[in-house]
Amino acid sequence: MPSMDRGTFSSSSRAELIEIGRKLYEEALVRREDELITDPRGQPIGWLLDTRVPTLDGELFTEVGSVIAERLRERGARQVVGYGFGAHPLVCSVLAASEGDEFKGGLIREERKEHGRRRLVEGPIDADQPVVMVDDIINSGRSASEALRLVRSAGFAVDGLLTLFNFTWSNGQDRIEAEGLWVDSLLDLNLQEGTGSGSDSA
Repeated sequence: MPSMDRGTFSSSSRAELIEIGRKLYEEALVRREDELITDPRGQPIGWLLDTRVPTLDGELFTEVGSVIAERLRERGARQVVGYGFGAHPLVCSVLAASEGDEFKGGLIREERKEHGRRRLVEGPIDADQPVVMVDDIINSGRSASEALRLVRSAGFAVDGLLTLFNFTWSNGQDRIEAEGLWVDSLLDLNLQEGTGSGSDSA
């Protein structure tokens, strides 16, 4: 099973981060012995993290939003965007933790809407200001790369990517940093034992 290490969060927030991380991990963890779970190719795996379970829980939604909002403040970020089911609750949790009009949020579509306002990124975000992408997990970085492509094609500059979990045994962080973004995760997960793991953030 993976172990959790403190990421780059400030030392003053360490105790809070560890507690929230523990809750997130315990609530999101699904094991093979509990139900059938598979990878994208349909092959059985030993465990996965379904982060929508904790992030759509009212209590953790509030806690997670406060932690992410504070991290974004440290980065000077004021606009957040998310791509997919794993990211959408995080965007909303940041807005819920916003002090007045401190943050603005956007939701990224898979393709531009063909009618109405025909937007690729929905919400009140300003294309003259940079955005930060938020997501639940960074693994291979493919989903984040696609989100980055879409946001840039809509005319937005992207400063960074903030996630809840970083699967450090993969190369997702390197992939996104190569695009010129900073990457920050609240918790690093390191695969120490066991086989077959994944996420269910799509």
